[in-house]
Amino acid sequence: MVGLFAINAAGVIWGGGSWTPKLALDLEGGTQIILEPQLEDGASVTQEQLDQAVSIIRQRVDASGVAEAEINTEGDNLVVRIPGELDEQTRARIQSSAKLELRPVLLTGAPSTAAADPSAAPEPTEPAEELSSTPTVEPTDGSDLNWVTPALQAEYDDFDCSQMDSAETNVAPADEPLVTCDLTRSVKYLLGPVEVSGENITDASAGLVQTSSGASTGQWAVNIVFDAEGTEDFAAVSTRLFGLKDQPPRDQFAFVLDGGVLSAPSMNGIITDGKPQITGQFGQADSQALADQLKFGALPISFTVQSSDTISPTLGSAQLQAGLVAGLIGLILVVIYTLFQYRALGSVTIASLVIAAIITYLVITILSWREGLRLSLAGIAGLIVAIGFTADSFIVYFERVRDELRDGRPLVGAVEAGWKRAFRTVLASKGVNLLAAIVLFVLAVGSVKGFAFTLGVTTVIDVIVVILFTHPMLQLLAQTRFFSSGNPWSGLDPNALGAVYRGRAEFRKPVAVSARKVASSSKEAQKRQTIAERKAAVMTGAGSDEGKES
Repeated sequence: MVGLFAINAAGVIWGGGSWTPKLALDLEGGTQIILEPQLEDGASVTQEQLDQAVSIIRQRVDASGVAEAEINTEGDNLVVRIPGELDEQTRARIQSSAKLELRPVLLTGAPSTAAADPSAAPEPTEPAEELSSTPTVEPTDGSDLNWVTPALQAEYDDFDCSQMDSAETNVAPADEPLVTCDLTRSVKYLLGPVEVSGENITDASAGLVQTSSGASTGQWAVNIVFDAEGTEDFAAVSTRLFGLKDQPPRDQFAFVLDGGVLSAPSMNGIITDGKPQITGQFGQADSQALADQLKFGALPISFTVQSSDTISPTLGSAQLQAGLVAGLIGLILVVIYTLFQYRALGSVTIASLVIAAIITYLVITILSWREGLRLSLAGIAGLIVAIGFTADSFIVYFERVRDELRDGRPLVGAVEAGWKRAFRTVLASKGVNLLAAIVLFVLAVGSVKGFAFTLGVTTVIDVIVVILFTHPMLQLLAQTRFFSSGNPWSGLDPNALGAVYRGRAEFRKPVAVSARKVASSSKEAQKRQTIAERKAAVMTGAGSDEGKES
């Protein structure tokens, strides 16, 4: 507990942490983004594409550390609801299609800066001759300048980088050249057809660029790993471009992200291992966000942001208060039951529950700070259910100790023997709970994951508390005069627990106990016999009857 307090305090002082967990969308509210499909003329979106987009965006959001996000479809639109305040990196993860294409560079230059004078009188113009858009000679590869037709050259000359968003470059056909600009709108490009697709990326990670000697340059880059097809395609392209190193800019290969050039490096060597590196004007957060987008794949279709609004909590503080009251009622009922059933021994249960609650709160708070965990109403339900599961462990342990006392052991020996028997039962029970929580967490989505996660965390904490607090505390109490003397209010009075088991299903009557108490205790002891003991009792009785007949 001291260690957890120290970790969380360090987070509050130096790491931007808090003493309270973050709340999920249903309790805190957040941001809602509606994404509208952007398609080519005549195209339509399918449900399969929408489902794939939901899955990819959910993976991106989860990778950013945001928990309890809601991502679903409404008609042809995607609706993304993020709890809390939405930062720019997460917004970029959601809105970016992450459609990566690798195209060879045909022409490049500074964008046109000429602006029309609105006060100048328009000059009469003659109808322009229609320019040809069909290559006179069939291009042999993506770097062939025969792609540059008069119409394409005119389009390149007239292209305005400031209007790139409205040019729909992100939905350009892959088998045709593309006129576009870099993401900073400072360089204009005429690119050949797509020769390597981002669909062939199997992994992507962010890291610092290193020199051949292993020294870091301080520049962030995205390292890409292609599959077999992508490796073969990139090796062929890098071989051709490396042979054009004396004909710039045709030796450049543009990484095009959502229609804009992310980077267009020159090919300085032949890359045959399928592991190129993207460098550009981005820092650690931007490179990590891009790596996650490429790693989880491009969206099957492009989307535009239809609206982005702040939403209020769907359940609010009233429901949160009701959930906390429900947990408090459950805790009070457990306390009443343990005090009624175990008297002073119930104080160990109460103390154990308090210890478990404090540890759970600190763990949830630290995970909220470090991993972005957010507590939803379903997660609170998991914590409430855990109260009963935690009390089960103590009840199993106490009943085993009582069984040992009925067997005639002294309290110290009964605690040790009962612990050995109870610990196996506790581990089996908690193993089943943990397995159920893991399966539910893996298979479920949305807020149900929050329920499964808190249930799994509290299960692990329950076992730790039983081992490191409940059992040692009972060992200490067993050495006190109040408990070891069998005080009636201790909950461990051998006389009050019934007859002391002596063997062969025979019970020695307690000393100085009324006949009514003896009868009641004998019945209780018989109920607690094992199957083997009952069979032995039957065989013993049958043997006695045969002896009498003989």
